[in-house]
Amino acid sequence: MGIQITPAETTDIHQILADHCRYWGDRDLRSLHLPVLVHEFGETCLVARGEDGIHGYVIGFVTPTGAGYVHLIATRDDTRGTGLGRRLYAAFADAAYRHGARRLKAITSVGNTSSIAFHHHLGFDAKIIDDYNGPGQARVVFHRVLPFDTPRP
Repeated sequence: MGIQITPAETTDIHQILADHCRYWGDRDLRSLHLPVLVHEFGETCLVARGEDGIHGYVIGFVTPTGAGYVHLIATRDDTRGTGLGRRLYAAFADAAYRHGARRLKAITSVGNTSSIAFHHHLGFDAKIIDDYNGPGQARVVFHRVLPFDTPRP
């Protein structure tokens, strides 16, 4: 059967939270997993499902300015390095494009070197913006034009 990427349901968020450490290790990001995002933006919140559960997921939405914003993307610890993260991003990009997005946006903390490398590998431009998440809280802000499968110059 393999892995299938489908729209997320709120019960998927409950399962992801139950297995939180499989996706995020010691980082506690449970408070960012808002079921309301799945309720309101279900077509751009996706899970990669296999026979043994959820292998990865992306929670995102399209902003009024036409950005497909990736709020969270994660793969389970036993699926990293398989290309699943790229497949999830491509599926999200397709869904966001269908809903009017013409570019992608994501953010991460300045110290998250694995996220920075991943986004660079996917062709995102990155810029550090001071105070992005409040005073003294710089973030790396990523941008990339759509469609996702178009090579960048």
